[in-house]
Amino acid sequence: MDTIYSSTVTAPVNIATMKYWGKRDVDLNLPTNSSISVTLSQDDLRTVTTASASAIFEEDKLWLNGKEENISASKRMTTLFRELKALRAKVEADSKAAGKPLVPLSGYPLHIVSENNFPTAAGLASSAAGYAAFVSSIAKLYELPQSAEELSILARQGSGSACRSLFGGFVAWEMGERADGSDSKAVEIAPMGHWPEMQAVILVVSADKKDTPSTSGMQQTVKTSDLFKYRVNEVCPKRFVDMKKAILDKDFAQFAQLTMIDSNQFHACCLDSYPPIFYLNDTSRAAIRVVEEINRVANKTIAAYTFDAGPNAVIYYLKEDENLVLGPLKSALSHVEGWEKRPNVQTFNVPEFDQRWFETLGRGVSKVICTKVGPGPQDSDISLINKKTGEPLV
Repeated sequence: MDTIYSSTVTAPVNIATMKYWGKRDVDLNLPTNSSISVTLSQDDLRTVTTASASAIFEEDKLWLNGKEENISASKRMTTLFRELKALRAKVEADSKAAGKPLVPLSGYPLHIVSENNFPTAAGLASSAAGYAAFVSSIAKLYELPQSAEELSILARQGSGSACRSLFGGFVAWEMGERADGSDSKAVEIAPMGHWPEMQAVILVVSADKKDTPSTSGMQQTVKTSDLFKYRVNEVCPKRFVDMKKAILDKDFAQFAQLTMIDSNQFHACCLDSYPPIFYLNDTSRAAIRVVEEINRVANKTIAAYTFDAGPNAVIYYLKEDENLVLGPLKSALSHVEGWEKRPNVQTFNVPEFDQRWFETLGRGVSKVICTKVGPGPQDSDISLINKKTGEPLV
């Protein structure tokens, strides 16, 4: 039988406002602390993945951004293939017992084609969107009954932060307590409609691969940083509660302060590692100072910076303050692409601004991505696979 069954899902990037850094179990991707993130709009950042299964396929295959990947070399990937096929096999067994047998897709090889609309491994949470789309597309193909929370446990095993991309809006990854990781999952704090005024601008400082991959960086920090131990044992439990409350209360000033100090502490832990890990550069530090200048001149906190494991700045703000936040940024960065998404923003500068930081920012940023809070994975009619051959569309 030469039928090729397929489904496509798009999945979002999420940017943590309270960072996940450090694993208590490397194999299961179990974190040392709970974390919180904002899911960003797929209009601007997304992964598209088509999952297909057929009896004519000879083996499982995966293509990422046009390049075939070696599945067998990735323990995480082989685990996800195995676990998802096992879930489908149970669905098939149950349907057969009910007298309504399904096509035995669990026994067919899978072909997966995935594409990002943004650079991979550049500190823009590509693995989070990628693994979330991978799990969601196969779950759709297999018609699995598992909830988003249950699927997030699988996605977590591919990439820790991927579990948060199974939801839109504002998301918590609860670290859990069980040794097998069965309670380490993502949950929704609030949907995107709870605080739709939340906006973000990403200052793309570098689209290159980062020097220290997140996985090895985490292990280095866990082994060598004393500050990290204080963070996970003393700081994170309280901060997790406080940040959830700030989101539910829509208290931007509190949300912003917690977001910035958590980013600072995360990077301090990286610096406290030995050898030290550097994800920020001069342009990143200039972005921090620019946000501080914007807040100082506004005489209140209207912008919040955060940095994942990379130099790119993500700046959160509310729609009502858009011109006060983006205007100064645009004045320094009007020469880079990305402003077409915010055509009404007027450039302006203020004499009180410390120009040194704006000049450094202007030299170091290559692109801006203007975005906002967005939804979780979405079904799509797009197909990335040739439904006659099972190969990626050229």
